[in-house]
Amino acid sequence: MIYLNGEWQPLSGARVSVLDRGFLFADGVYEVVPVYSRHAFRLDEHLQRLQTSLDSIRLTNPLSATEWRDLVLQAITRQDFDDQQVYLQVTRGCGPNRDFPFPAPARPSTLIYPMPLITASAELKAQGVSAISREDYRWLRCDIKSLALLANVLLRNEALDIGCAETILIRDGYLSEGAASNIFVVKNGVLLCPPKSHLMLSGITYDVVLELAAANAIPVEVRPVSDGELRNANEIWMTSSTREILPITRLDDVAVGNGRPGPLAARMDALYQAFKHNVLRQGGAS
Repeated sequence: MIYLNGEWQPLSGARVSVLDRGFLFADGVYEVVPVYSRHAFRLDEHLQRLQTSLDSIRLTNPLSATEWRDLVLQAITRQDFDDQQVYLQVTRGCGPNRDFPFPAPARPSTLIYPMPLITASAELKAQGVSAISREDYRWLRCDIKSLALLANVLLRNEALDIGCAETILIRDGYLSEGAASNIFVVKNGVLLCPPKSHLMLSGITYDVVLELAAANAIPVEVRPVSDGELRNANEIWMTSSTREILPITRLDDVAVGNGRPGPLAARMDALYQAFKHNVLRQGGAS
């Protein structure tokens, strides 16, 4: 069951107008809340990020934080699977016709769509995956969780078309992120990652990795990471709620390090799995 504009209904029967600006212009934003054993992880933080994205596109939030929270918790209980990723979407709704000016008043369209959360297998993590790199030609507000993800879709599918798992994006000689993930680099035992900025969309796993590193005395440098550092790394990881900590062992058909998942990736994944079991599945907020 999904929630669409005030009604709970089967996904198969959900309908929106062809004049919805999300359909016509990708005029809207989204957020994804990971759920472990029916416990939403950092829901308040996700709702604040949704509010920040709405503010950035000058769209009034159609629901209060309390209303969002209640609806997300209802959505979780209505599903028959325990681990979920709950997709939240708000568009600017319908205008009288297809035209650029904002409709006044806006009547936002609201969607809550839970999906199963399926993570990378232990076998895949032990094997590692391949990636390609491409110039980051996206717009300059990648921090907004905009529905306009066509560039990400095209870039990710370039990788999938040749049997790779991800496309790593480089802008002006520096690492941005993956088309659908955040990217970490390991060099000489130090974990490197780009800082949060308007050029990337930092995920929840990005935050957790940095928190686990700080709590376990793993050296970290959050700073711009050059293309050269990426290509000379001992380890490269892609991270997200679904991939968790997934080693990249080949980049542009060249081995990363010794071509096998590295020791720091294995250590971080063990820390992440313990955190998931001991905190996330118990309903912990941090």
